[in-house]
Amino acid sequence: MPSSTSSTDASTPSMPRSPEDPANAPVLESAGSSDFSDFSDIDGFLRIPRLASIAAGSDGRVVAAIQEADENGAKLVSSLWELDPAGDQPARRLTFSASGESSPRFAPDGSVLFSSARPDPQGEGDEDTSAIWRLPRTGEAQVVASAPAGLTLLGVAENGTMLAATNVLPGGALEDDAERRKARKDAKQTTIWHTGMPIRQWDHEIGDQSRRLVLVSTDGDLTDLTPDVGTVTLHAASADLSPDGSTVATSWTQRVRGGETRSSIVLIDTATLRRVLLLQADDDAQYGAPLFSRDGSHLAVIRSTASSPTDTSYSHLEIHPIGGGAPVTAQLGDLSISDLAWAEDGTLLVAGDLHSSGAVLAIDPASGTSRTVAADGVFSALAPAADGTLFALRNDVGTPSRPVRITADTAPLELPAPGAIGALPGTLEWVETDVDGITVGGWLCVPMSASAASPAPVMLWIHGGPHGSYNAWSWRWCPWLAVERGYAVLMPDPAMSTGYGDAGLNRGWPRLPDVVFRECETLFDAVLPRPELDDTRTAMLGASFGGFMANWIAGHTDRFDAIVTHAGLWALDQQHRTTDAAASKMRVHRHEDELPDWYRTYSPHHSAGSITTPMLVTHGNRDYRVPVSEALRLWWDLVSIWAGEPETMPHRFLQLTSENHWVLTPSNALAWNQAVLAFCDQHVLGADPIPEVLPW
Repeated sequence: MPSSTSSTDASTPSMPRSPEDPANAPVLESAGSSDFSDFSDIDGFLRIPRLASIAAGSDGRVVAAIQEADENGAKLVSSLWELDPAGDQPARRLTFSASGESSPRFAPDGSVLFSSARPDPQGEGDEDTSAIWRLPRTGEAQVVASAPAGLTLLGVAENGTMLAATNVLPGGALEDDAERRKARKDAKQTTIWHTGMPIRQWDHEIGDQSRRLVLVSTDGDLTDLTPDVGTVTLHAASADLSPDGSTVATSWTQRVRGGETRSSIVLIDTATLRRVLLLQADDDAQYGAPLFSRDGSHLAVIRSTASSPTDTSYSHLEIHPIGGGAPVTAQLGDLSISDLAWAEDGTLLVAGDLHSSGAVLAIDPASGTSRTVAADGVFSALAPAADGTLFALRNDVGTPSRPVRITADTAPLELPAPGAIGALPGTLEWVETDVDGITVGGWLCVPMSASAASPAPVMLWIHGGPHGSYNAWSWRWCPWLAVERGYAVLMPDPAMSTGYGDAGLNRGWPRLPDVVFRECETLFDAVLPRPELDDTRTAMLGASFGGFMANWIAGHTDRFDAIVTHAGLWALDQQHRTTDAAASKMRVHRHEDELPDWYRTYSPHHSAGSITTPMLVTHGNRDYRVPVSEALRLWWDLVSIWAGEPETMPHRFLQLTSENHWVLTPSNALAWNQAVLAFCDQHVLGADPIPEVLPW
């Protein structure tokens, strides 16, 4: 990415000092703003500021939300920073509360709207719940609106009216929710009455709250737009507000037979609350992610097909004229959608994975044809400005998310902001091989110290999903921490990876580990003959679907010296019924008595007795996508089958009692990284065993 900066245009607005900056303190980036390059310092790595989102105002201002670990590493706290759109001046911090501020959006008057649970200086609002705040260009931030369960800002109309989401207790109304919540809390009641599926999502329960869409006036008055919905209809809804504030488009979920749900698109008149069904889901497809164009004439939606034993789910981007007429399907090629935004000129911008990297495409809503706006990086948080400039966050395998300015005639320009990375401890190279006529590639990271005289041990990482890609920076699975430790890391994009079109997504379906491992292993074997790599010292690591792969591989080969599995599936007959995604899992894989050969071949637990490789099992107790029961059963099988004395058993289990599918707390991430690397050091390099009590 270019490091040069352009000169400031005369029309570029100045950057006023924030009223929240105590005593107009000097412009500061952050205590952690200098370029980070010491990847042996894992705690320091986890304290690097992280760009979370970016917003562009009609007057040329750009604001970003930046996360940093708190003093104890107990959580990430977000604050708002003003960025120089010209790329000349350093970023300037705008907000400073201990609770943090996130999700910035610009109001029509140029003020910045954001979410925060910070205390209200006027003594209004609810404690520990997120309210909507407004930070004017000059003056102090003030609460715009609050609700007993908090508010999440979803959209802003041209007249300043806002769309937000909140929750109420089932069977209640927004007006009596505070009183009902207090009574429930005082009674210490924690029951949930379930009447169907789903009952969980990722790390939270479904059924104890009724999610509502509310209209927020400029004065902070709330109108419940969906007062009659239950606990499932809007639990995972995406919604948008039309530019004139008259209509809300939202996904609308309904239960159907067999424990399944279907998501349609509904339009709600904000004045009358009248609902109109725009797009009806059926057994073949459902809809989500509605987004109004800047003039309100079109609605972009994503249509997702239903997965089956022979076909995975495919996502198609459709553009529907609001006034009627046939929809247009965007021509995306191999790009897998991750982010949408409408530009001022009426084109639809689409970011997504593409060929183990990423791109931004501009879609003509009349024809669906596309042109490339930016490539060679993974882009997110698309924020089009009024003058046609696009601001976004860009990252790749060697660079964390950085704010960039994208124009039609220049390469993306990085804007100064905290969190820059300096020199990496190794090289990054794209490698590929042929597997039955299909080109399979991946990223290879090699330590600077590796040579023929001192070859590096090699790790094979297999990504999760299975629809995912090793194309981006990761704070959770960062290869550079292992590279600093002396390991080379290979990260393939095998069958079912995103960014390779529908054919790539479906190759290896329905989740066939032998197909995936053959592609990964073939690429692994293709790079191992390099003189700077040591093919006698290897490890294999994976999480989620990659953890399932690790568990399956452990029972089918002894070629690795160590295997690390995080949030991995072990007993598929058990996991498919207990996951929060049980409906789709059972639709694809059926019951084990219907497909006994598939379960016998591919459920890792059937090969427990063949495992000889030392395994490190890690899992979060609050993981509902892959419930901790998978790790518990795997751990029992490993321990109970071990034929030697207990003190000689090589396997270990790192249980993360407060984490979910990921490891989000910096202090837990520190212990996880240290344990994973030390376990590999022990079994790959012959280092000392990890003590009985973790030293981290």
